[in-house]
Amino acid sequence: MQIKKVFSLDFLSFGIKSVNNGLFSIFERSTTMMKKIHALILVITLSGCAELQSVVGNMPQLGVDNEMIATGLRQALDMGIKKQVEKLTKQDGFYNNDLAKILLPPELQKVDKTLRSIGLGSLADEGIKALNNAATDAVGQATPIFVDAVKRITFTDARNILLGGDRSATNYLEQRTRDELYAKFNPTIKASFEKVGAAKVWENLITRYNSVPLTTDVNPDLTDYVTKEALDGVFNMISVEEKDIRTSAAARTTTILQRVFALQD
Repeated sequence: MQIKKVFSLDFLSFGIKSVNNGLFSIFERSTTMMKKIHALILVITLSGCAELQSVVGNMPQLGVDNEMIATGLRQALDMGIKKQVEKLTKQDGFYNNDLAKILLPPELQKVDKTLRSIGLGSLADEGIKALNNAATDAVGQATPIFVDAVKRITFTDARNILLGGDRSATNYLEQRTRDELYAKFNPTIKASFEKVGAAKVWENLITRYNSVPLTTDVNPDLTDYVTKEALDGVFNMISVEEKDIRTSAAARTTTILQRVFALQD
């Protein structure tokens, strides 16, 4: 009987150990599996945060290499220049365009309001139109400067532009051309003022305003103001085309545009 009891206890102890070992093995495998699942979730999360960068990094496998990206960005900018900026070179191109129309500087808005209040609204309209016509005269000089800047887009530039916002290409162009364009536009606008008599129109306007009792005399630098406003109008128009290409597949009228901008959809 004593032998049987010892045997029974040993057998029971062995069984308990086997069960414990089995449970530990299951727990260990389960823990390992959970760690793998957590690691996978982390990888997916990080990949999601950089999904676009990952796509661009694999572009050679997708058949879209650095050269194609640069070409696509150049095409997009060329289209913006051709379709949108050229609109501004037409007669009243600035004056009739809400995105580019040059309004009066703050210090002259009170001039406009005062003149209209005393029945000189037509004179005020004439002054605003003269500002916009000067910008129209100048904008034709922008195209060759833009074309040169577009040609200089590097592969790195192209990647950054593609991964940027709706105005990234326009911002690139503005950063590289604005100073040069200002230097071209400013003397042309000044000459245009003289040619169309805008300087005399505004001299007359400002003189009439300054003669009104209880007003503070103004004497703004209209050439500088119109030059800056004209440049803003030009880049606004380019950004319209860029946003259209980025957000509308129908605006991607070439195979390269379709393949390149599909990467940022």
